Amino acid sequence: MEHVLIFPVPAQGHVNSMLNLAELLAFSGLTIPDGLPVDHPRSGESIREVFESLRTKCKPIFRDMLVNAKPPVSCIIGDGILGFVVEVAKELEIPIIQFRTVSACCFWAYFCVPEMIEAGELPLKGDQDMDSLIKTVPGMETFLRYRDLPSFCHTRDLSDKNFQLLNVETRRSQQTDGLIFNTFDDLESPILAHIQKHCPKVYTIGPLHLHHKTRITQQSSTKSNSLMAVDRSCITWLDDQPFVESAANMARLARSAVSEGGSSFCNLESLIEDIKSMARTKT
Repeated sequence: MEHVLIFPVPAQGHVNSMLNLAELLAFSGLTIPDGLPVDHPRSGESIREVFESLRTKCKPIFRDMLVNAKPPVSCIIGDGILGFVVEVAKELEIPIIQFRTVSACCFWAYFCVPEMIEAGELPLKGDQDMDSLIKTVPGMETFLRYRDLPSFCHTRDLSDKNFQLLNVETRRSQQTDGLIFNTFDDLESPILAHIQKHCPKVYTIGPLHLHHKTRITQQSSTKSNSLMAVDRSCITWLDDQPFVESAANMARLARSAVSEGGSSFCNLESLIEDIKSMARTKT
């Protein structure tokens, strides 16, 4: 029996996409409990404190839960910035797939931080021109500016805890059995090609909310995964913006990707089959 454990960071963007994936895998017949009571809190005010708590307190609990799980866990899908999940999975010889909830472009920028440091592009200098281009991220040399880097890269201190966290955890993806992105091939294929040189087994299965809508929502009641009240007051404003036509074209490509025979549809089927194969291998 396949038994998949999914472990997200308790933050809104991570929970949303990983719960969508959990429901899609469960819909395919896989068993995915989260190991917590329904009323257990799954958010935190300070993300750094959450990470520190997860590293120091959760790792032994997580290990014990895996050791004693019935039926045994045959595959773990861990949040891409929870490195201790990879460590425990490797120790217990359980296949581990990471889910990166950011875009492929964002992940690739994270991944290339050591090269930025080696080239002297990081840390930021006191008089740094934020509009100048970063040259050490392959595939993004012509458009990635300093101001486009995630906020943790704007530090002038390489010992900054947030900087170190993302820098170290991103490179762990090379140690895993697969890497999931909530994107689709037509959107980020040039960058995905660079990522696959370092992480060969990549599953581009997005947009997950469209998979959810086409495969599950039509057959069940609709519910929200949001940790906060949903504010739709911006929709009217968005409808009047000049980029609406471009967004509509991207939406058509996304719908095509998740339709039967589309790239994300096929990649999700491949992920499900690979998980089942991992279960058979462990037994």
